[in-house]
Amino acid sequence: MTNFTTRDGTRIFYKDWGPKSAQPIFFHHGWPLSADDWDAQMLFFLDQGYRVIAHDRRGHGRSVQTDQGHDMDTYAADVADLVEALNLKNAVHIGHSTGGGEAARYVARARPGRVAKAVLVGAVPPLMLETPANPGGAPRSAFDELRRQLATNRAQFFVDFPSGPFYGFNRRKGGVVQSVVQNWWRQAMMGAAKAQYDCIKAFSETDFTEDLKAIAVPTLVMHGDDDQIVPIADSAELSIGLLQRGELKVYKGLPHGMLTTDAGRLNPDILEFIRR
Repeated sequence: MTNFTTRDGTRIFYKDWGPKSAQPIFFHHGWPLSADDWDAQMLFFLDQGYRVIAHDRRGHGRSVQTDQGHDMDTYAADVADLVEALNLKNAVHIGHSTGGGEAARYVARARPGRVAKAVLVGAVPPLMLETPANPGGAPRSAFDELRRQLATNRAQFFVDFPSGPFYGFNRRKGGVVQSVVQNWWRQAMMGAAKAQYDCIKAFSETDFTEDLKAIAVPTLVMHGDDDQIVPIADSAELSIGLLQRGELKVYKGLPHGMLTTDAGRLNPDILEFIRR
């Protein structure tokens, strides 16, 4: 296993595949998953000649199950530490869901020369929580319910969530794809319940408005218009108005987990954006 230690002594697992001289692509996974959620993308871009890197966020996957640091500032600092350790330059940062928030915060603060482009897929920015300034957000009670289900029966919750809205299986004509649900469950159960519980606050209550405004590199925002987890009207359609060099690509009828269900469509679109 490949690990590195962050500035606060937390051990983080990561994968680093491909030629070290190639342009790096850094993947940021969603809640409550791991680097394994990027398998379809890492194999695709590796085959295209890129260097591909993905880490397990602290408390998730194979990283240490710390009970501290489950906030976006610390997540972004962990990424910065790994980028520095690997000396990544001119990298493309791709984030899904919660990982989109992590990527946005990192990219907004990255040292010059570290980042070439960014891709936000079904991403949580600018803000998920309903507030007076963000009336379209979800009420706090919705996130309280996620916490309640996780604390009550995490194993069952992590079956129900991917079986329904995450991949859109509640709308899919063919019903649930059990292997996809099982892989989601496997990844989620590897992580620490405390980290996943705290991360709900991080992804729902963090305001990324200033991060998006600060991102100067070209940024592709990709979103399914049937995303039941992060509704497009309250995320991508707002984010695109805040980015300096943003481009919005909407996928009709696709769900939150479209990187898995429709990797064959999304991967070439990401590749085309990177190659420009």
